[in-house]
Amino acid sequence: MKRKRIVVMGFMGSMPIAGVIWQHIHYIVGLQRLGHDVYYVEDSARIPYNPETFEVTTEFDYTAGLLNRLAREFEFRNRWAFCARYLPGNPTAGLRLKRIRQLYREADAILNICGAQEFNDDLLVSDRILYIESDPGVEQIKIDKGVKSTIQYLGRHHALFTFGENIGTKSFPVPTHGLKWLPTRQPVVTDLWRTRRSPPRTAVFTSVANWSTSGLKDITWRGKKYLWSKSREFLRFIAAPKKAGETFELATNIEHAATRAKFERNGWRLTSPLQMSVDYWLYRDYVQRSKGEFTVAKDQYVRLNTGWFSDRSACYLAAGRPVITQETGFTKFYGGERGLLSFRTLNEIANAVKSINADYTKHSQAAYALAREVFEAETVLKSILERAGI
Repeated sequence: MKRKRIVVMGFMGSMPIAGVIWQHIHYIVGLQRLGHDVYYVEDSARIPYNPETFEVTTEFDYTAGLLNRLAREFEFRNRWAFCARYLPGNPTAGLRLKRIRQLYREADAILNICGAQEFNDDLLVSDRILYIESDPGVEQIKIDKGVKSTIQYLGRHHALFTFGENIGTKSFPVPTHGLKWLPTRQPVVTDLWRTRRSPPRTAVFTSVANWSTSGLKDITWRGKKYLWSKSREFLRFIAAPKKAGETFELATNIEHAATRAKFERNGWRLTSPLQMSVDYWLYRDYVQRSKGEFTVAKDQYVRLNTGWFSDRSACYLAAGRPVITQETGFTKFYGGERGLLSFRTLNEIANAVKSINADYTKHSQAAYALAREVFEAETVLKSILERAGI
């Protein structure tokens, strides 16, 4: 593939949580390894979050420092920018605004990661903006409901990609109204996660979750409400550790004492996600030290049968850690057996744990092999560019 100039647009500086950071880094490093000239740009009216002070602030010193450090570690020095559109004069860190505008004019492709980038006049000079949707369901419902702002926003993109691999098929109930949704997956640079160390004997199945995000993207469709939250699904399967005879650990922020106690009575070990959510290397270590992952999916992904799969779960697989996760329709395309097992019931969870414990080495090797085959960043990103005609 001919070398291209590609801009990755995202929000890992303004929302500097470890999982978000890794999600973006995989795009940057994957595109670099394909031989492209890669830039990272944040250009938004969103006010950044500072995890050291736990506040949203108009100052962007922390954001700039983090992006500069990431640029050094992952080799995009002098190829990053943060533009504070929320301040008069649009001040920047990294590249100057003049250079950002030049990139928009000259880039062969601009990747709108998670579809989170709002448009401005500078950016709209490009007709090569690719929408990369990580949360399928909401935008498709908005289109079906005729929300003009969504229709106009999506229409300004050169191509639409989604993690919802069932979207546009008979397996997904929401009409697409002529929009061409192209299936894709979260790219993972597998060698950044691979470890030859076996998990310690005391290792357990773990996961990391933001306990309650409901309300942010909840949506009603045809008389039913679909939640953008995992909390209800975790509560549905709260008896999973007891049923499986296995301790499960969840790094999450449950504040309600009675809810925490209910989890603990059912064999859960709860731990704070605070330190690992700020330190992306510590986050990786947590995944690598785990026996595997047990997790659920958000209500929307499950009930709409989107075919979605978690970028964090893909990282567990890349570390050679087997994953047990809730069925969203993804097993139509991959997984469901060794290394990656899905469930709809408590019995299926118990059987999955039993299978992994019976031959952990086999499942560990299969997990890594699946990550390489399905989620390897270079493969995923090459496919995106080719199908977008870049």
